[in-house]
Amino acid sequence: MKRIMRRSYLVLFVALAFFGGICFLAFRVVTENAKWVQHPFNGHVEATDGLAGAGDITDRNGEKLAYNSEDNHRKYNDDAEVRKALLHVVGDKSMNISTSIQSMFRADLTGYNFVLGMGLPKSLKSSRDVQLTVDAQACKAAYEALGDRKGACVVYNYKTGEMLCSVSNATYDPENPPDEDTVNNDEWYNGVYLDNVLSSAYTPGSTFKIITAAAAIENIPDIYERTFDCEGSIEIGGNPINCTDAHSQYGKITFEEAFAHSCNVVFAQLAIEIGPEKMKETAEKMGFNSDKVHMSGIPIAKSYYNADGADDNSLAWTGIGQGFGDYEDKANPLRMAMVAGAVANGGTAVSPYIVEDDGSLMNKLGIDTNKDGDTNMLKASTATQLQKLMKAAATYYDSSKGIKVGNLPFCAKTGTAERGDGKAETAWFVGYTEDANHPYAFAVVVEEGGSGADAAAPVADAAVSALVN
Repeated sequence: MKRIMRRSYLVLFVALAFFGGICFLAFRVVTENAKWVQHPFNGHVEATDGLAGAGDITDRNGEKLAYNSEDNHRKYNDDAEVRKALLHVVGDKSMNISTSIQSMFRADLTGYNFVLGMGLPKSLKSSRDVQLTVDAQACKAAYEALGDRKGACVVYNYKTGEMLCSVSNATYDPENPPDEDTVNNDEWYNGVYLDNVLSSAYTPGSTFKIITAAAAIENIPDIYERTFDCEGSIEIGGNPINCTDAHSQYGKITFEEAFAHSCNVVFAQLAIEIGPEKMKETAEKMGFNSDKVHMSGIPIAKSYYNADGADDNSLAWTGIGQGFGDYEDKANPLRMAMVAGAVANGGTAVSPYIVEDDGSLMNKLGIDTNKDGDTNMLKASTATQLQKLMKAAATYYDSSKGIKVGNLPFCAKTGTAERGDGKAETAWFVGYTEDANHPYAFAVVVEEGGSGADAAAPVADAAVSALVN
């Protein structure tokens, strides 16, 4: 009897496992069928570039970025500079750039249907055109300003969430893609399939002082009544932390002046006073250590901040955006644009999106499916104080460096991040415009650019100028 019971339980277990497997497979078929049918190993798909009968992709002004020729091969914008500027946004015939529209929205573009498949004649297919929010000419301007330097430029409307400019370099012409041997052996193409706007994270340098400043405002009640001493260097934990400005011996300096001049001595001490718990808490409120952010369903790389158990020296370095080893800062460009947008928007970061119209019934009915929910990053009072700090910094940049952003009033923070591999510093420029008609938040990263003011700021200016004009 016991043997029969054991066998019965075994049979029941196998039956339940089989039934569970069938249910799981059915779930995967329903939810991921579009990915499977578009896989490059599918001979029919590969033979037609994977985009047979696909709809057009256009920018916000209706300019064609990708379309099918009469012989049903995928073609791209007539301007080679536009093609290269928007490679990572639009994609090419391959699926190597996994975050591109032609990878993420391929089933929609080709009219694939779970029930009817791809075998319908073109006249019966429900293939969709996709209109994006980006401006092709602004992307071209940013790409040309980047030149032969790797990096990223992103500009988005901090009131609506529309992505207006998204450029990643290194890039290539989708009409003339490099072969795999070139990609694997030419250093320029290292990481070329990665969209730096969405999928990269860099040491933020002094742009992280926006986060440290927010933590100081919320945790040090008398921060605006204090003055600090800066002689250009301070020793913490037996190691020096230096200010990098050529005229960095500021003497007595206020909190606002320390932010405007990007004083490492002051912000290193502030990070220690605030402490690792509050520093991490503030960073996480501003989106660090989260992988839940998307742009039109496309994932955005996680930005990192960790100071758990850090000694004073390590904590000080994180506070000035130069954390390393176990205690690091890493920031994604789009995330930093969202931080700037939250400051401008009274503390709320509006979720970014890039697909304006995907031709779906939901879209036609005005039901928004392209955006995550907005995020409250800061108290309104903290955002107001950060606006003043970033305005003071912008005034300093304008007077000392001649920085402009589309000839609009702006608030910003530069950054210069040490790489530690013998190469020149990573240059950053993060901020927003103060104009009701052009509410733009931006972030620019230039690898081996050195100074943020010299290398990154002109790229933001080029992109915003093209948007304004």
